[in-house]
Amino acid sequence: MRVLVTRPQHSGERTAERLRELGHEPILLPLSQPVHDGDAAVRGLETTEGGIVITSAETIRALATHSAELAVHLTRPVFAVGDATAEEARTIGFTAVTASGGSGNELAETIAERAGGFVLYLAGRPRAETFEKRAREIGLRITVVECYRMKPTRIAPQTLQTIVAHQRPDAILFFSRQTAENFFRMIEAHMSPDGLAGMRFLCLSKSVAEAVPIPLQGAVSIASMPDERSLLSLL
Repeated sequence: MRVLVTRPQHSGERTAERLRELGHEPILLPLSQPVHDGDAAVRGLETTEGGIVITSAETIRALATHSAELAVHLTRPVFAVGDATAEEARTIGFTAVTASGGSGNELAETIAERAGGFVLYLAGRPRAETFEKRAREIGLRITVVECYRMKPTRIAPQTLQTIVAHQRPDAILFFSRQTAENFFRMIEAHMSPDGLAGMRFLCLSKSVAEAVPIPLQGAVSIASMPDERSLLSLL
């Protein structure tokens, strides 16, 4: 199956490798790119104590270039969404990493069970507010520091038309609502949505799926859990 991967380049290459292992043909079209602010992350670490919350590997990449400042914080407890993000945290030296399930709700509840006091949330923008909402509901005290933002990537209309009209993916993977919104906005601006007929739209969550236009909702599938393994299982 030919599969269009819309993730940022670094994450997209990793997903493409997994798709090849599963016997599929990936097409990479990064629709956003991260802009890291490692200095903000370091300031957050230096002005707080206790647990650290990470919901994206982009946080780890923001920290990776600040190894000297990071060293004194590596024994702090880290709570990460999913095994992949947890493993990224271990890779740069964190020694007390707990992986929750793939949702912000589960992450908040895991922290409530295992940690007391304040926790530092090293976040990105834009982001789903699932974790923060659940944290407030159950009384967690969190400090939010944004250490990266996702910047939409400019795609030439000819590139988009070549992929949709000639390479013809069988399925398109959407990991974030922003990416899905950007994709369909570009389609509307540069070509007819009819060109997407016959394609499947595989979405990480219900929120992501809501960005797919109503006429195409019949071709939408939603992962049972908001993680890559569940998303790829839809293929």
